[in-house]
Amino acid sequence: MHIDWAALGSVFGVSLVVTVALVGLFTLGIVGLSKREAASARGDSAAFATTGAYACFALCAAAVAYGISLIMT
Repeated sequence: MHIDWAALGSVFGVSLVVTVALVGLFTLGIVGLSKREAASARGDSAAFATTGAYACFALCAAAVAYGISLIMT
């Protein structure tokens, strides 16, 4: 049995980077929604924060859908 350690390391590295990026995007979405709640408590508008939060969540969903499509094919 032969293990291609370079390929295994490459897969590990890419998986780590994508995981950190997805967690970061999801965190930004949560922060955007909390900014919206804080702005609504003050009576301000937080349209930019809300739009950014929904964009982050949409990018997370797109990345998950792409990963599922890679697994299915």
